[in-house]
Amino acid sequence: MNGAIVLSDAPVTLIGGGVTGPEDLALARAHAPRLVAADGGGDSALAAGCRPEAVIGDMDSLSPAGRDALAEVLHPVSEQETTDFDKALCAIDAPLVLAVGMTGGRIDHDLAAFNVLVRRAARRCVVIGAESLVFLAPPVLELDVPVGSLVSLFPMGPVTGRSEGLEWPIDGLGFAPWGRSGTSNAASGPVRLEFSDPRMLVILPREALADVVEALGAQGSGWPG
Repeated sequence: MNGAIVLSDAPVTLIGGGVTGPEDLALARAHAPRLVAADGGGDSALAAGCRPEAVIGDMDSLSPAGRDALAEVLHPVSEQETTDFDKALCAIDAPLVLAVGMTGGRIDHDLAAFNVLVRRAARRCVVIGAESLVFLAPPVLELDVPVGSLVSLFPMGPVTGRSEGLEWPIDGLGFAPWGRSGTSNAASGPVRLEFSDPRMLVILPREALADVVEALGAQGSGWPG
């Protein structure tokens, strides 16, 4: 796959074929009205009464009815080395992608989605789940969330960091998937996080989406492509 399929100066919503709650799509599109589907996400979009401007993937999950209804916007990518989420994310050139329907089903699918966030560190993407938002931390992240808000950190590889505004500071700590994680931390004031490498996932409540969109839109990814 060469080049972007979808070009946008504004955030884009990406819907997958996983579990999509009744308010997920509306929540994402309030910040990112343009809609793109990853393979079977085309069926999910149609079921919600929405029509994506592009459907990207290997098309092994999209139903025959979905293929017929969306025939003119299908963009097949036949390789099997990456997930449909990965294929679609790589094909979207936008300042931020809000992804729904990527989690909430099989655990291996959830893990694969989080793997994509780290593998595509230069692409800003927030996965919206049933209870939480998950995204890869940029080199510097500043968030003004209410005191007491959940701020969980989970490393996808060795990484260190610095923090301000966390109940339990992370300065001087080494994180790794097989070692220390930073889950169940909380905001004690305006939060500022710095990380050494593109390996830390940030997990926040869904209510923080507007703050996250503003923060990532202003600060960008910062990680090289």
